[in-house]
Amino acid sequence: MRRKLIAGNWKMHGNLVDNEALLHGILAGMGDVKAGVAVSVPFPYLAQVKAKLAGSRIAWGAQNVSQHAKGAYTGEISAAMLNDFECKYVIVGHSERRAVYGESDQLVAEKYAAAQTAGLVPILCVGETLEERESGVTEAVVARQIDAVLAKSGVISLANAVIAYEPVWAIGTGRTASPEQAQAVHAFIRGKIRGLDADVANNLVIQYGGSVKGANAAELFVQPDIDGGLIGGASLSAEEFLAICRAG
Repeated sequence: MRRKLIAGNWKMHGNLVDNEALLHGILAGMGDVKAGVAVSVPFPYLAQVKAKLAGSRIAWGAQNVSQHAKGAYTGEISAAMLNDFECKYVIVGHSERRAVYGESDQLVAEKYAAAQTAGLVPILCVGETLEERESGVTEAVVARQIDAVLAKSGVISLANAVIAYEPVWAIGTGRTASPEQAQAVHAFIRGKIRGLDADVANNLVIQYGGSVKGANAAELFVQPDIDGGLIGGASLSAEEFLAICRAG
């Protein structure tokens, strides 16, 4: 049976003082959490998170990674650099990276491959905009995004990866896909992978991301193909994040 994974994405939030309090609160409430838990934080705070979480049940990771191993790429962070901070996970292809910074499916596939080459576990984000959903092309969009990664790295690479389905229209908007809507896309993703490799599909962790809160987490996570969540704003409150983690 797949274990649930709840991963907090702090986005561009936090400072040393607030992070310390947030991490302390999360650690203090982990006693009755059964799901796997991770936090993905801005690059400057990886050292702080490593120091605070080392030896705990909580893993940590980054929110982005360069597709390049090294070189003249000012401002970029390589996968090897993330390894120096003992990151386990790195988010690739988040909808904000795709929309705000113009990251293409091909670039996301290259970042995914770079992460895995360095031994990191990529959390591959896929999902459709409101316009795409209303046009009835959700599955085509998600399939295209996944196909770029499969073409680059192959289906077996998903044995060491996580997929996060995040409907763009439900991120930070307060709108959440219904459990049935979310499950339908998760089932589509798993079915697509099952057509290539049943073992990989059966063990693949597929998270849901999109305005998950303590109040709606349980009804989402009980769905058969939803294996936890990629949590944005709610991960900035220890109480709310722990409520979500307990629902897993």
